[in-house]
Amino acid sequence: MRVVVQEAPFDFATEAAGFADGRHDMGAVVTFTGIVRDVASGDLQVMEIEHYPGMTEKALTAIAEEARDRWSLGDVLVIHRYGRLAPGDKIMMVATAARHRKDAFEAAEFLMDYLKSRAPFWKKEHAGEGADWVAARDEDEAALTRW
Repeated sequence: MRVVVQEAPFDFATEAAGFADGRHDMGAVVTFTGIVRDVASGDLQVMEIEHYPGMTEKALTAIAEEARDRWSLGDVLVIHRYGRLAPGDKIMMVATAARHRKDAFEAAEFLMDYLKSRAPFWKKEHAGEGADWVAARDEDEAALTRW
């Protein structure tokens, strides 16, 4: 299991290949990559992501361990970036490996829902003439209720 919180960009292809290569004991690998999307008005210049080092890694590790145990995963990868990201930048990646695809898919969805709504990151969108903190969305919170 690997949990990484970093400012630098990551290479999805390298990370995905490194995670999946040599797997003879797992029947499924699921990957997901989140990308910074432009706000509805179409003028996002940058998304600024803040976090508390140490606390963030501890929280992400705990949720990755929960996913691993709950779905009997063979491996878990969580990468999340912080700092200033532009539209189109990769913001995060989740990868899960399991003996069966259902477990790999469900665990990946669980991790993504957690990262979207509960992970200790604070996001500020800089667009046009101002900047606004991104508020929690009801639909993101509601997604957690299925778990």
